[in-house]
Amino acid sequence: MIFKRKREASGFAADVSELEEAVAVRDGDRTGRAFTAVMTGVQSASDAERVLAGPRLAALLPAFPPTGPRPMLAMAAGFCVERGADPVACAEPILGSVHQDLLDALEFARRWTAVSAADDELPQPDEKIIDGPLLARVGGEVHEATRLALAWCSVEEWQPPALAVLCRSAEVRRRHASAILPACRDLAALERHDLKCLAYALAVLDDEPLVVLHKPTGAGFEVRIGGIGDNFQLHTLLAHILVGGGHVPGTAPSAESVRLAMDPEPAQGRSRTATTGAFELLAPDGERIWNEGLPDDIPVVEGRRLIVLDEPSYQRSWNADRFFPHLPGTAELTRVLTAGETRTWFARTSTGNGISRPS
Repeated sequence: MIFKRKREASGFAADVSELEEAVAVRDGDRTGRAFTAVMTGVQSASDAERVLAGPRLAALLPAFPPTGPRPMLAMAAGFCVERGADPVACAEPILGSVHQDLLDALEFARRWTAVSAADDELPQPDEKIIDGPLLARVGGEVHEATRLALAWCSVEEWQPPALAVLCRSAEVRRRHASAILPACRDLAALERHDLKCLAYALAVLDDEPLVVLHKPTGAGFEVRIGGIGDNFQLHTLLAHILVGGGHVPGTAPSAESVRLAMDPEPAQGRSRTATTGAFELLAPDGERIWNEGLPDDIPVVEGRRLIVLDEPSYQRSWNADRFFPHLPGTAELTRVLTAGETRTWFARTSTGNGISRPS
């Protein structure tokens, strides 16, 4: 939830109109006053008003001053999405701005590093660091340097509005996620920003075919997955359809664990439900695929993601709540592979025939 307070509703639509007009005529003082009114009004508006306002607020982002509080405007639009506004209509301006700020933050880091001594680390992202000497170090025109420095300092603030649209629409993810994910991962790799939630949301797979090989029985399956936030959730759903469906031996997850993984309605708060792992998740080369990772980590072999399930090396349990409460996961067994198909897929793994462990 981006905003939590709620007050009596007032003329929120008029506040939005005033902000649109102020931005259009590039009146800084008027824009500032209207922006303040919108940020106050969005918290007290009705959901019906928010539904209408969300796309309008998002549409203002490209024209909003690049050194202004753009992430806060995006948060207002994202809050409207949380309250029912169309995520598809809001996504392009929000995610386009997210992408640009990620690129600007990377450019800040590139310029900083280019003039740094070997032991001079990148600064922590705090707007208090932005001063004359820092802007001179970034180089270029002052307005541009300021924009890059602000992107470096505020990029984490884009996560809530980005998640609002990404977690509510598979169409949004299909249109935008793959283009933004590399920049997100590159910036996260610099270890100055916590972008885990954004990176995970951008990496969510939708309607993705998956070949699943069960090493202890030598069986193979085609599964189609979507909307799964991490491999804890994937693990639960694979156990549900394979163990719960009677295809492989083991203990199936509880009905409540499965509901928490798949229910379109998110849990109200954190549950106390635990689930116990049924498998060891392995890549085709025998390396472990961690529950803390993502379905996107599963390697692609011959055009299909390929995962091997083995007996768990030790018993492990985890809280059954999904990583993204508003994003229900799906996993469907589309068919059981024939013996010949299964042998062919096992031959592409370090397991070979699916019976003996690799040495």
